[in-house]
Amino acid sequence: MPSVNVLENKKAMVAELSTKIKSSVSGVVVCYSGITVEDDTKLRAELRKAGIEYRVYKNSITSRACEEVGYSELNQQFVGMTAIALSSEDAIAPAKILKNYADKIDTFVIKGGFIDNGVLDQAGVETLANIPSREVLVCKIMGSMKSPLYGLAYALQAIIDKNGGETEAPAEQAEVATEAEPVAETAPAEEATPAEATEETPAVEAEAPAEEAPTTEETPAEAE
Repeated sequence: MPSVNVLENKKAMVAELSTKIKSSVSGVVVCYSGITVEDDTKLRAELRKAGIEYRVYKNSITSRACEEVGYSELNQQFVGMTAIALSSEDAIAPAKILKNYADKIDTFVIKGGFIDNGVLDQAGVETLANIPSREVLVCKIMGSMKSPLYGLAYALQAIIDKNGGETEAPAEQAEVATEAEPVAETAPAEEATPAEATEETPAVEAEAPAEEAPTTEETPAEAE
């Protein structure tokens, strides 16, 4: 029969692991059977670099912790040599890294996992592993945003290169237009003479009727 200290230590470990699982965005359970010490060292270093905690617990502790956080469906996976990888930031990284080792080590098997409060089976974890990483997605988004700008820049540069020899023409036309402006301003002043002649013409025509008036009055006197 387990002693009181053993039971208390087990409860403390279950509570600690439950807290870690709750604060994680994803987790993956694997069977690490057959992995060499060298590969295990590389795997742990790679996971640690990605901010992922990878640890081997007793199956009873991991099973109890998953029950407490609502992942009881994973309990059937805690049989044999199992380890769990937990990530608090990158939901894809654990599945992606562990799948790389599962692909090259036959006995290293992905058993299941969780993400976004949902349990994943082996196929679900492998599907998650095939999703591009955050860095790749960001690069693709940035590339799609920049490509129209690059296309516009290239098009503008092509227009500039094509019309490079004609760029001086507008400047020469502007100089000619500037020199012609004073002539256009003085032209109305010289045309004022016809206007003055037009005003004097009615005055000459108005005097003609006054000279013809005596001739009209003399004609009846001669008739008498």
